[in-house]
Amino acid sequence: MIINSLKLVNYRNYDNFTFKFDKGINVLVGKNAQGKTNIIEAIFYAVIGRSFKTSKDKDIIKWGENRAYLCGEFSKKYRDEKIEIFFDENKKKTIKVDEIAIHKIGELMGVTNAVFFSPDELKLVKESPEERRRFMNIDISQTDKRYFYMIGRYEKVLASRNKLLKSTSDINVIKETIDIWDRALSELAEKIYIERKKFIDELSPFAKLAHQYISGGKENLEIKYISSFDGSYSDKMAKYLAKNLEKDFRLGYTTVGVHRDELDIYLNGTEVKNFGSQGQQRTVALSMKLAELEIIKNRVGEYPILLLDDVFSELDKDRRKRLLNFTSKTQTIITCTDISDNIEGRIIRIGM
Repeated sequence: MIINSLKLVNYRNYDNFTFKFDKGINVLVGKNAQGKTNIIEAIFYAVIGRSFKTSKDKDIIKWGENRAYLCGEFSKKYRDEKIEIFFDENKKKTIKVDEIAIHKIGELMGVTNAVFFSPDELKLVKESPEERRRFMNIDISQTDKRYFYMIGRYEKVLASRNKLLKSTSDINVIKETIDIWDRALSELAEKIYIERKKFIDELSPFAKLAHQYISGGKENLEIKYISSFDGSYSDKMAKYLAKNLEKDFRLGYTTVGVHRDELDIYLNGTEVKNFGSQGQQRTVALSMKLAELEIIKNRVGEYPILLLDDVFSELDKDRRKRLLNFTSKTQTIITCTDISDNIEGRIIRIGM
């Protein structure tokens, strides 16, 4: 799949501008703070329905304006898609697919697909487990709407259980109704666990191959999904919830479940998070993102759009060359401040 054009009106620093893209490599070149990342953000927004830069839609509207608009025109193997998003500082955003308004973000999942990477994605490897769970949730949701809704439902049930834990100082009152939330949470957790485990089992070998290629074959990458439970997740979680009730009551939140699960990432048997160099961590994060290309291809039948924001500045010349070779099979949109490499593709100059 590819994006053919992107129209932005009062979006960030753009008054009214339309960008055209080729189906291969597209390079957005310009000095810092010229709006290159804003273009990448807008494409990602059209795919996911949210920004990777802010949780507040009003931040997207150009300073001094009340409304903004973006329109992406995409081509897939069997059909074209037009995605429009209307922003209004006084109202909830409106999303239209082929001029028909959708009412839930979940309806946007899978209309088009994209993989995004920037130096900030280093947090996927380096920071808290929440970042790695977010990585799984976004990527699985792109090819499975059911999963997107399951995560939303799980978060609502979890919030209700936590609210109950804080509702009274008498644990006996809580015991009267908490079983309802425990059963619902356990059943949803098992379904989420199964999809995540399947995803990581599929991702791991692709990430291993991508890392060997980008790094020159010097290191062996392993990714493991770590959970408190396994096959009979629902039964085990229900028992743990009951067992940990006094602890949860004392702390005021639920201490077991898929919202506590983690990914362990190793290079040559050594944990990357705590012992890998920044260069190793960066290459691992990039490899995990590149592995998504193959998973989405396997699941939907075509490669997603690859969005690379300021990645070249973080890689040496050999790794940049390998990355370009690796991404030649998909439409790729890259931002950079110069084009010293011999890049074959469409050059789009920003702010020049």
